[in-house]
This record gives sequence, C-alpha cells and structure tokens, in this order.
Amino acid sequence: MTQRTPRLSRLRRMVPDARAGRPAEARGARPRRRGAQPKVVALGGGMGLSASLAALRRITGDLTAVVTVADDGGSSGRLRDELGVLPPGDLRKALAALCGDDDWGQTWARVIQHRFQSQGDLHEHAVGNLLIVALWEQLGDHVQALDLVGKLLGAHGRVLPMSAVPLELQALVKGHDPERPDDVDTVRGQATVALTPGEVQSVHLVPNDPPAVPEAVAAVLDADWVVLGPGSWFSSVIPHLLVPELLDALTETKARRVLSLNLAPQPGETEGFSPQRHLEVLGRHAPKLALDVVLADVAAVPDRDSLTEAAERLGAAVELAPVARTDGTPRHDPELLAAAYDRIFRMHGRIGPWR
Repeated sequence: MTQRTPRLSRLRRMVPDARAGRPAEARGARPRRRGAQPKVVALGGGMGLSASLAALRRITGDLTAVVTVADDGGSSGRLRDELGVLPPGDLRKALAALCGDDDWGQTWARVIQHRFQSQGDLHEHAVGNLLIVALWEQLGDHVQALDLVGKLLGAHGRVLPMSAVPLELQALVKGHDPERPDDVDTVRGQATVALTPGEVQSVHLVPNDPPAVPEAVAAVLDADWVVLGPGSWFSSVIPHLLVPELLDALTETKARRVLSLNLAPQPGETEGFSPQRHLEVLGRHAPKLALDVVLADVAAVPDRDSLTEAAERLGAAVELAPVARTDGTPRHDPELLAAAYDRIFRMHGRIGPWR
C-alpha cells in the first residue's frame, strides 16, 4: 500500500467502485466467467496509444483509454492558450483509433482528424479538437463531453483524460546546449521535450501533484489488464506515473500490467536508448510500480538477455512477437499487435480463454 492511500480512498468515494458489491474473493483475484471479455485500460498519448487502441478494440469490447493532457503544441496548444482548456489533440486521436472499420467508423475517423487549410485562424485546427472543446463549453464536464463524442462516432471504447487540469511537462536534459554538453538544463513543454537535443534525465509535471480524473482511477482499479505504452516515452508514457492518484491506482489494482515497448528509439527524446534502458528510466520514475509482462517486437531486441534482466527487476516476463508493419516503418501493425495482446491475455490471465 502506498503512502497516498487516503487520497485514493477519497477518489473512490467520488466514483462508486464497480467491485463494491462483489464477494471478497472477487475483489482479490477477480476471476471472470468463462467466455467473458477482459476489461482493459490503455494509458498513453499520441500515435503510440492510437496503435494500442486500434489493436485492443479488435479483441475486447470493454476498453478504456486514459490519455495524457500535457500537449502544448499545434492546434491543441493554441486552443489551450486561448481558451484555457485541456489540450484535446491526444483525446481526439484516441477517439479516432476506437472508431470501427465499417463505413460509419472510418468516415467519422477521417472527419475528426481533418485539419483545415487556410490563411486565417482556422489553419491546421483539427475538426475533432473544435468539436471536443465546443462540447466541453456546452456541457461543462470533460468526461460527459468525451462520452458524447464517442457515442456520436460509434467508438469501441471510452476515452478519459488522466487529469482535469492542463499540465506542463518539464524535463531535466543533459547537453541540451551543444556548447555545454555536461550541463543539465530544464526544458519546458511537451512539444519541446519530445524533440529536445541532449539526454533526458527525468521529467516532472507542473503542477507536481495534479488531481486525477476519478473515472480514470476507477477504471484502472476495476480492470483485468492495464496496458502502458507504446509511445513517446518521456512525454506520453511516463507522465501517467507522475499523477499521484493514478500511480496509486496502478500500484494497487488487481489488474495485470503489460508494458508495450516502442519499435525504435525516438529521435531527440530517447535517441540511442536500448529496449532495456526504456525499462530502467520508467523504473526510476515509479520505483514501486511492478509489471507483469513486457511486450517487444522480436526484431527490435538485439540483446534479449539484458531485456529479460531489466524486466525481471520490475517483476515482469518478456514476450517477444512480430508486431511491426512489414513496410519497414517503425509503426505497429494493428492486427499483429492485437494477436500479441490476445495471446498475452490468454497465457498470463488468471483464466482462459476470454472468448
């Protein structure tokens, strides 16, 4: 149990625990009846989370995305600065990824991802960003508005922000100034951190104790599986571990936790990182968090023994699978990634098969 248990208890009072009426044994291992779908919560942001959601919606109908809200670039950054709202961009991308493969889903996915091209103020604004912000202003409730957008799109899952306040990401970066390679500077803003030269040492959020969205905490506590990653490691994955109430939930949940690694280091943010180094920096930011499975692409792991050792230090087993597209780009194939998740859920779940 973490030191922030009273804070987590307060959140539980705000959002009824879906497990409250279950017998004691169900609140422990919580086995599900044969044939039931797993409850899955995926955490992240940007294209990495979108890849995970596009895969997960193929294998479960009980899916919740918990999305970072520290973006300060592009259309999201402009709306955030002008209106003081949460940055909607990563939330929009998650909703688009949850759209179905039928004509309705794919049409709406294209619509909300469409960006205006003009010489005026609408230039590069995404339709989905404007729709989300409009509903926030109309309804005055982040969660209710996102649920309504999901209903309109026919989304195969729910999208929630990790916090209800806009966050600023700050990083300590060694060698950010090439003329001072040994100095450590503070770099501010998610968009800047994601492309920063130098070596990112650590990241933190401002405010440094942001409140979690209660529904996001409740989803994590009631999940069968929590999926973290892939995505920009310091700007999309690790920020979830910097929200105290969310970290408490991730630590306390009876769900199994799988970490999905990236296919390649990200220029700037994780330049030169090995797969095992990704695990090491995550462990430094959340030393009390244990994992169950680390998923990596079989072709992206040059040193399997070192990755296995790093995963074992976090309590996890390593699962290697072909999950990359075959076109040579460092992008996940949704069908292959879905197959890998499905196999992990069956092999490492408490009962099976799910379907």
